[in-house]
Amino acid sequence: MKPRPGGAALALLLSGLLVVLTAGSSPAAPEKPVGSVALSRSEAAKGADVTVTGKGWRPGALLMLLVCGQSTPELGVIGGTNSCSNADGQAVTTDGEGSFSKVLPAAPPPKPCPCVVHVATVQGEQAVVDTELKITGHPVAPLPTESGDGRLAVLTEPRLDGSGSLLTWFGAPPARTLVFTVGNLGSGPVKDPVFQLGTAHGVFAPQWEDRQWKGTIGPGQKAEIKLDFELSPGAHGDYQVSLQYAKKLLATEPWGVDRPWGVTLFWILLCLVVPAAVFRIGMVVVDRLRPRAPRRSDQARHRGVRLPDVTVRLPKVRRTPAEGPPPATPEPGPGTAPHGTTAALPWFTPDSAPSENHPNRP
Repeated sequence: MKPRPGGAALALLLSGLLVVLTAGSSPAAPEKPVGSVALSRSEAAKGADVTVTGKGWRPGALLMLLVCGQSTPELGVIGGTNSCSNADGQAVTTDGEGSFSKVLPAAPPPKPCPCVVHVATVQGEQAVVDTELKITGHPVAPLPTESGDGRLAVLTEPRLDGSGSLLTWFGAPPARTLVFTVGNLGSGPVKDPVFQLGTAHGVFAPQWEDRQWKGTIGPGQKAEIKLDFELSPGAHGDYQVSLQYAKKLLATEPWGVDRPWGVTLFWILLCLVVPAAVFRIGMVVVDRLRPRAPRRSDQARHRGVRLPDVTVRLPKVRRTPAEGPPPATPEPGPGTAPHGTTAALPWFTPDSAPSENHPNRP
């Protein structure tokens, strides 16, 4: 069977279109690097002011600046924010180009040095930069030695998997799965780690819940973690999901929850149906209670039988020719009433009428 010439032309056209689309598609954008931080001085006395400047951050990002002890730029803040001078921290918002400049007092942290200036984002995509700072007069102590315990760190940007359903549209609890990859940076294995998962709505503090992951992560190994969670029924708005391990914040992820429009539609229909049903029931009750006029059929059913309705008429008797003509009826005279009855004259009374033996009668 010979191929049609139009088929070859169509195939050539499709292949050319595919080449154009492939050439015009832009490659995946590389991950944006974390911004940089610079200090006006690398060593400062207790309480002295240090100007912190940054570039390459996300425009309009809210950043928190802290002085933390027992920390290094390579290992980060080992003891978490409990090792930082939180009371003297500063907040700053980056400009349209992602730059900022803020004066930070070199307040002595609760832990001994080595110390760093800890700069981290407060909302949205997590970004952290630690810069070394020496504080004159503050004690210095070696970092705690590894005791063979594991130390987990997030290696990839967390993401939320899952989508809503028809039940969610009618107010069911929205559910998602937080997926991220962690690596064991310690010298010992981590078995069945327990993470703290927090959800915050708006400006409220997150509500933390424990989520245990079953498995073992050896030293230098990494694993993909999936944690399921859900919100309260009917929840909607802007939420922020936070991940914490060993009292250290690992990641935050924003989540915009759609409004359950099915609930709104249900209440609208309820406001329309209930008044209509009440009105309908009221009309039925009024129709049952109001007095009714008698119908014609009821009057005919209960009306008594009248005499004219049962009058029997006798058929007329017809005479045959053999019987002869009927006897002639004498014509009524002047003193005779119709139908053969004798009428009394006006000048006589019944007692004074002349008799047959009256002498004056001829």
